[in-house]
Amino acid sequence: MSAITPGATIDPVRFWSALRIRPGVVSLTVVATGALSLYFLLFPGVDMATSAAFHTAGEGFVLSSDPMLRALRKSSTIILALILLGVIGRILFRLIARRSPGRDLRRGAFLLIGLAAGPGLLVNTVLKGLWGRPRPVHIEMFGGDAPYVPVWQISNWCQTNCSFVSGEASSAAWLVAAAWVLCPPAWRPWALPLAVTYGVALSLNRLAFGGHFLSDILLSWSLTGLVLAALYPVLIAAPTTVRRRLRRARAVTPGLSPA
Repeated sequence: MSAITPGATIDPVRFWSALRIRPGVVSLTVVATGALSLYFLLFPGVDMATSAAFHTAGEGFVLSSDPMLRALRKSSTIILALILLGVIGRILFRLIARRSPGRDLRRGAFLLIGLAAGPGLLVNTVLKGLWGRPRPVHIEMFGGDAPYVPVWQISNWCQTNCSFVSGEASSAAWLVAAAWVLCPPAWRPWALPLAVTYGVALSLNRLAFGGHFLSDILLSWSLTGLVLAALYPVLIAAPTTVRRRLRRARAVTPGLSPA
């Protein structure tokens, strides 16, 4: 990271220009969240129809007992733990070997903070804990006693670990971000499609189990994407951008030097 030599004169215009962050992806995720919310508020029948496709009268959501699908659900916890251990191990290795862990540290911070802020705080603590939306298996149409509750409507039909939004879909979106951040550019053309396919399979698994509505899954992806898109420029993109812009500024602005 570039640093400022004590006593140096800095052109404030160039300095703040170096810190600019483009909010394009953040705006895209905000628009996606708003569009999805409006769509499911206007057409709640889409939720009911997609869940009904996996429901059998008198038998319930029969795919919830499928051993392969149950194994798929459990696999996400193992893969997530392996990624976290790998990130932490990489940072510790560089520290022990006395190598600069700067890039690995930024990537690790992005993934750890993103996991805590997205799937952890926003999804599982705030939304699932406070909104009270009953799951498909709990509504009257599918053998339960609760009514269908639209997206973003707070209710008392569920007290804890409720349907809105999907925690596992949120973790699946995080896994896709991890593949993007951790994989070298040459690997991304095949690693990202695999990560997306796996993430979509994990998400649809919850739909098939009657654990979530389609709106829970899609809004979980967009909200998690919003959190990650907001963190990425600050923790990963900005340090590289600032370094590059400050180096350019040195040509006409005295007092800027690399650390």
